[in-house]
Amino acid sequence: MRWENLTAESDGNPPKDPALFGADTVTTRTFDTPEFRGITFHEIRARSIVNRVPGASRMPFEWTVNPYRGCSHACVYCFARKSHSYLDLDTGLGFDSQIVVKVNAPELLRRQLGSRRWPGEHIAMGTNVDCYQRAEGRYRLMPGIIAALRDHANPFSILTKGTLILRDLDLLKQAAAVTEVGISVSVGFTDRELWRTVEPGTPAPERRLDVVRTLSAHGVDCGVLMAPVIPFLGDDPSQLRATVRAVAASGATSVTPLVLHLRPGAREWFMAWLGHHHPHLVRRYERLYAEGAYAPKWYQRRITRQVHELAEEYGIGPTRPGMPRRIPLPEPAAPEPTQLTLL
Repeated sequence: MRWENLTAESDGNPPKDPALFGADTVTTRTFDTPEFRGITFHEIRARSIVNRVPGASRMPFEWTVNPYRGCSHACVYCFARKSHSYLDLDTGLGFDSQIVVKVNAPELLRRQLGSRRWPGEHIAMGTNVDCYQRAEGRYRLMPGIIAALRDHANPFSILTKGTLILRDLDLLKQAAAVTEVGISVSVGFTDRELWRTVEPGTPAPERRLDVVRTLSAHGVDCGVLMAPVIPFLGDDPSQLRATVRAVAASGATSVTPLVLHLRPGAREWFMAWLGHHHPHLVRRYERLYAEGAYAPKWYQRRITRQVHELAEEYGIGPTRPGMPRRIPLPEPAAPEPTQLTLL
């Protein structure tokens, strides 16, 4: 295992900077409890926690924080699988069961946010692996991370498939009182059979939508990233309608579709899964993704159009530039309260 090669990563891109920590700082643990059985944790003290996204990236943000590497959600399509190969770790089962934990992430982030060199820009979380995966229930890194962002009034967003985010609801509200906070839950489909095979370590789609419902009930705006829409398995018009209808019923402020993309590392694992579970689709996938990691533009446009039309029908809309999802700020006490604007 090449621990010296674990460097400042940017959402699955190859590392280039000096090592984030020394190999002698790694502590490997296993826990004999049902929720962690078969999972190995590698605890490290990182040297850097705020990662810059390369300029060529398609990501709509420039800075990320990733307290974990590897993910017990075990999504067969996860694009972050390639990052495990930088440590000579397996990108298949190894990615699902060998979890790197940056145990000093909260204190390190607080120090970096306090630096005069930090520009105070938006930080995105959950963009590489889920910061609310099962490990977070034990290591509890996110409360300290959110508290640091709150104390420095630094804008941030969180994308998750986990239900554990509800644990930190009060902290999210506190942060939203001083800065911009965006929350999104990932629900690509509501088909339970599809969920069981492609996202076996995640909470069920309806439980994730319960998170949206709970956040909304507490005055916390939450959008849904409808991702991934999986070609030939989750893209039937009836499936899209069922998903958008459920998203709308949850009280989500927006729904944004994203078609499956298959980067190296994820592509091999997904195609092996496809060959085992749906061998009749292998040739269709080879044709659809013949040009690279992304489905053809015509297919992406078709899915986007269908979802947007359904969203309009059910009274919700897609996320658009300049319309970030935020937790609303509290109104000031006044004889005649006036709704605060967010922009």
